[in-house]
Amino acid sequence: MEQARPRAASDPQFPAPAVRVPAQVVRGEQARAEHARGEHTHSEPPAPAAIPVQRHSVRGQILEALRAALVGGELAPGEVYSAPALAARFGVSATPVREAMQQLAHEGAVEVVPNRGFRVAERSARELAELIEIRSLLEVPVMLRLARTVPAEQWAALRPLAEATVTAAARGDIAAYVDADRAFHGAILTLSGNRQLVMVADDLHRRSQWPLATGPVHVRRADLIADAAEHTALLDALVAQDLTVVSSLVREHFNGAQ
Repeated sequence: MEQARPRAASDPQFPAPAVRVPAQVVRGEQARAEHARGEHTHSEPPAPAAIPVQRHSVRGQILEALRAALVGGELAPGEVYSAPALAARFGVSATPVREAMQQLAHEGAVEVVPNRGFRVAERSARELAELIEIRSLLEVPVMLRLARTVPAEQWAALRPLAEATVTAAARGDIAAYVDADRAFHGAILTLSGNRQLVMVADDLHRRSQWPLATGPVHVRRADLIADAAEHTALLDALVAQDLTVVSSLVREHFNGAQ
């Protein structure tokens, strides 16, 4: 699935992302804040002064939570969000939220609004169509080449990734589905041995999953299930080296996302 069609945020003043950060991340962030003030709780020891790995972990957790909120429509296109306000809802300090939003700005998902925060990008249907066209031009020839050269046992190793999309679709879990969808497509392209292709394709794929500016639309579980079924059908065609079916499935898969 290239674009999630989620429900609109309920609060026009500040649509609240219904996302969660794991409790251990929140506790670690709180402990670091307490340590900076010379405080700590009685239930756990004070956090060391600097643990870069944990710091990166907080930022990474926040980044993934924000990406899920973006795809799910809880971060609404055109709305401006401040790092402190988001941090309060996550239960962490503003710094990792600000760093995560800067990464999203680098990816083009949001833009910086001086002295206010970050505005979620408003993307048109034309932009989505252009992204899908580029993906098709890149991925279809590569998959046809791989269908001729990759042995069946290597395709079999990708079966769990296809099944992960089926599982997420059956649950109606949009955030899990878009992650599994990108993982599946990325694993196929990785077999080409072209790391630059994989990075470019993943960026295009991620951007094609952002909601449109025209307003979020609810995603039907049946649509997710049908989309996931195309992954397993594609694997079957790749194993059979049926180039006609491979080409048809990939093009239909992309076209169905518009």
